[in-house]
Order: sequence, then C-alpha cells, then structure tokens
Amino acid sequence: MYRYTAVGTDGRSVTGLLPADNRSAAFAAVVGKGLQPVAIQEQSARAAQREVKTAHEPNLGRVSMRQVENFTRELASLLAGGVPLSRGLFLLRRQSNSPAAQQLWSQIHDSVVDGTPLADALAVHPRQFSNVYVAMVRAGETGGFLDLVLQQIADLRTREQELLGKVKTAMVYPCVLATLAVSVLIFLMTFFIPKFSTIFADFGGELPALTRFIMACSGVITSYGPFVAVAVVILALVLRRYLGTDAGKRKAEQIILSAPVLGRVVAFFAMVRFCRMLGTLLGAGVPLVNSLRVAKEAIGNQTLADTVSQGIEDVQRGESLARALGAAEKLFPPTVVEMIAIAEETGRLDKELVRLATAYEADLDRQLRMVVALAEPLMLMIMAALIGTVVVGMLLPIFNLQDLIK
Repeated sequence: MYRYTAVGTDGRSVTGLLPADNRSAAFAAVVGKGLQPVAIQEQSARAAQREVKTAHEPNLGRVSMRQVENFTRELASLLAGGVPLSRGLFLLRRQSNSPAAQQLWSQIHDSVVDGTPLADALAVHPRQFSNVYVAMVRAGETGGFLDLVLQQIADLRTREQELLGKVKTAMVYPCVLATLAVSVLIFLMTFFIPKFSTIFADFGGELPALTRFIMACSGVITSYGPFVAVAVVILALVLRRYLGTDAGKRKAEQIILSAPVLGRVVAFFAMVRFCRMLGTLLGAGVPLVNSLRVAKEAIGNQTLADTVSQGIEDVQRGESLARALGAAEKLFPPTVVEMIAIAEETGRLDKELVRLATAYEADLDRQLRMVVALAEPLMLMIMAALIGTVVVGMLLPIFNLQDLIK
C-alpha cells in the first residue's frame, strides 16, 4: 500500500491510499487518476490496515461471506448482460436488504464513479475482499474480461466454502472428545482426588511416586486454580501473538506439514486450491506468470508458497511449467507434474488443471474421512490413558493399604 499526496485539476490537495507492486506503479496509478503527484510513500501493512479500518470500517456492520459471494455473482451477471460497471454497482446497492452491505456497496460504487479501478476500490476492504480476490479482479480489468473473472471467483468461493465445510464438520467429533476429556480431568483433579488425599493423609506412610505426583497436581489446581487459569490464558495469548508473526506461522506450518497424515492432507488441500485457481485464470486469458503469482497467494500456506516462488522465476526464464513445479515436491506429486507436462504439450493446460483439482478434491475428501476415522480412536485412547493413569495412580495405595496403616 502506498500513501500519496497529489494536486487535482482544481488545484486542491488530495491524499489517499492505493495498492501497487512498486513505487513506479503507484506513481502511474496516481497519474492515471488525473492527479499530479506531490509525494508517494510506502505504508507498512499494519499501518495501512489500521488506516483503512479507521477510514472505512467504523460505520460498517458485519458483511458475511455469503453476501460477498452473491455480490460477486450478481455483478458478473450484470456485466455479462452489458450493464456498465457503475450502473451495476448502483443496482446492487439499491437492491441490498442489509444496511452494512448497502453501505459497503455504496463506498465501492462511489470510488468507481470517482475514477478508481474496481480492484483498488475493493482493496481498501481487506476483511471482505482478500488479496487473491483483488488480484483476480485486477487481472480481469486489465484483460477486459471482468465479468468472466467475477463469475470464476464466485464459483471458486463456493467450492472452497464446501471444502472448508467438510473440514470443519470432520473436526467436530474430535473436538467434542477433547473437550470431554479435559472436563473429566478437571473434575477428577478438583473433586475426586482431594477426597482420597485426605484419606491417605490419615493413614500416613510412603505413597507411590505416581500417586504423589497426581496429588501434587491436584493440590496446585485446587489451591491456585485462578492463577493457573490466568497463566493458561496468558500463555495462549502469547502463543497466538507468536503464531500471528511470520516466523510463528512458518514454524506452525512446518510442524503441521511434518505430521504423518495431517501434513499430507494439508499439502493436498493447498495443491487443489493452486491448481483450480491457476486453471481458472488461464482459462480466463490471464498470462501464465501473472496467473502463477495470483495462484500462489491462494495456497494459504506460506511454507508451500515459498516452494512455488522459485518455480515462477524459472518460468520467467523460459522453463516449462511442469519442470518449474517439479521442484516443489511437497506440493506436487510426480504424477501431477507428469500430467501438467502432457497438458502443456497438447495446449490444454487450463482444462487439465481444473480437471486435476476436481479429481484430487474427491481424493482429499477420502483422506479427510480417513483422518477423522483415525482421530476418533486416537482421541479415545488419549482420554483412556489420561483418565486411566489418574485412576490407577489413586488406586495403587489401596493395594498396599496394610503397609500404609502400619
């Protein structure tokens, strides 16, 4: 994001924010608005988002992803029917029943009427329009096929929401089991074990090491419960903040990718998103290098996206796409690379990428079911091990009750 100060045709000073690849592109964008640039400064991502939020979002309510998807699909239909962009935005604003969505569409409409490209008007609302969304719209505006790109975006979002819905549904039962296990452990530590501790204290004698450890944990929880809860919350907040940094995200992604089954599922999910996005953009007429850059943002995993960055540079140097992507072994299996190579030779790369995404999406669904099938008994085993350890630890002294009484 670049912050610019310019002079308009009426001699008044104008300031604003706009996204651009570099300073020269930002300068050209300001000139394209019919303004005379005075100063252009790059804004940090955090500062730009804070300024955008302050300028645009205080008066906005919640605009759901479903509303954004409907907006995208309806705008694509209007543009395909020959309706001008500004007129289409006006119609969508007028027919919206949600005050928050109506206000958002109004801001986008006013920006476009003032001469701002649609992609730039969407970029100032990052909570509703992602970087990938904006990049695809920018490509459609540049190539003159905005209606087709918007339709493709709507279809992509629908498929991704379906896939994410399957993932969330698959995780419901393991999460319920985990919550149940924690609840039972807290009950044992705060109610069950203190009663036994009193009995064992009356007997005297030397308790087994496991029993002493469990009783010590129970004593800490019962005596310093509020402090323990505060410490857990602080630790969770620190961990969340660390995971919000680039280094934290990469570390978490590397841990997940190294997991035996989960890592493969995550890589498959990223590959499906990449192939579908790349095939969609190529089918819409976006140049290969530009399509690769946008599709890389759709991967959603920075560690895997880094493996594609070198491939994009290889394509720019004249390498074939299959050879360039073959180096990213974590993301693209050899069979996928071979099929991409054949598609390049036959000139049907866009259709083959979409077909691959559809085929591997079905395979991903099967893998998700397998992960859930493994997660359920695994969670049950963990619950049984934790609760069983506590129960056995408290029963051990009973087996030596005679010695304790002596």
